[in-house]
Amino acid sequence: MPIYAYRCASCGHAQDVLQKLSDEPLTQCPACGAATYAKQVTAAGFQLKGSGWYVTDFRGGNNAPAAKKDDEAAPAAAPAADKPAEKAEKTADKPAEKAAAAAPAAPAPPPATGT
Repeated sequence: MPIYAYRCASCGHAQDVLQKLSDEPLTQCPACGAATYAKQVTAAGFQLKGSGWYVTDFRGGNNAPAAKKDDEAAPAAAPAADKPAEKAEKTADKPAEKAAAAAPAAPAPPPATGT
């Protein structure tokens, strides 16, 4: 069950109350009896720090991949002239782009008249 912080706007009485999620919020101040008792918005009691974790982090025990060295991580670079041609070939092979290129453009709707 969550703990809610309440505060009275009339007398300033503050109290933490343990309530169910389905319980109605309290409105009657226990100190002065005024109907100005309301929940306060409070910060969470914990913080999440770090980069987080993923489901795959705990599969298979300690099978974490070893860090690659700088000279092993980058294979021999291809000449700069080949890269644009490779990109053009890859984008031309996509079915969505082929379908969009083959489909005729839809005609524009006629302009609306004010009559």
